[in-house]
Amino acid sequence: MIFVTGATGNVGREVLAQLTAAGVPARGLSRTAGADLDDPASLRPALEGVRAVFLLPGYRDMRGLAAEFATAGVERVVLLSSQAAVATDSANAVSAYMIDSETAVRESGLAWTILRPAAFMSNTLRWLPQLRAGDVVSDAFGDVPIASIDPADIAAVAAKALLEPAHEGRAYSLSGPEALLPAERLHILGRALDRDLRFEALTDEEAWTRMSATTPIAYVQAFFSFYRGHTIDESTVHPTVENLTGRPPRTFAQWATTHAPAFREQPS
Repeated sequence: MIFVTGATGNVGREVLAQLTAAGVPARGLSRTAGADLDDPASLRPALEGVRAVFLLPGYRDMRGLAAEFATAGVERVVLLSSQAAVATDSANAVSAYMIDSETAVRESGLAWTILRPAAFMSNTLRWLPQLRAGDVVSDAFGDVPIASIDPADIAAVAAKALLEPAHEGRAYSLSGPEALLPAERLHILGRALDRDLRFEALTDEEAWTRMSATTPIAYVQAFFSFYRGHTIDESTVHPTVENLTGRPPRTFAQWATTHAPAFREQPS
């Protein structure tokens, strides 16, 4: 049995679906059953019979979670981390919790694999409100190219690592096949939607104001550190997805075509 945390999220949902399609017994985390990742002891019933865990980062007691896994007889953990774990400014808020999560897994005594993807293609969904209002999207860091990755490709690598011992003790950097600017991603999305879309880059001052209205300042500072301080590089294209799965990672055009219906739906 494989236990999948974040089973309704962008990556966890894909992990659960791919395991299920392959006929692998898998169990998603359910709060309705009383399980809470911030309360490691609450997971005990859900961990019965579990031998591998797909784990999200950043919970209150990552070491306690790892200890519960070990006590339950779990043998292997695949941790979803990010490129923030190797940022040159390791003190920023995002890097700090990624590094803490990786350290907890490494020190757990369990077999582990760490996945460090670039930004998700699914982050494009944050443009939905603007696209429902018109054909112009404004966003931060318009001059920053990112080799974003389809969560389904992260899930494919995760499934390999959950099922095969060859990936133990490895930290994998993951990316999509090309680095694109936000305006380029929007242009590709527009083709998929048959719409003429236009991107407007926010100034740093505008971006700070917009982001800080909805996001804790420590995290706003972290993203400015990544993309203005250049403490992270998500423009590098890594061959990992193709090397491990035998096929190239999906392009943003493929992602946009697959998810075009979500951008056409009107809110109820």
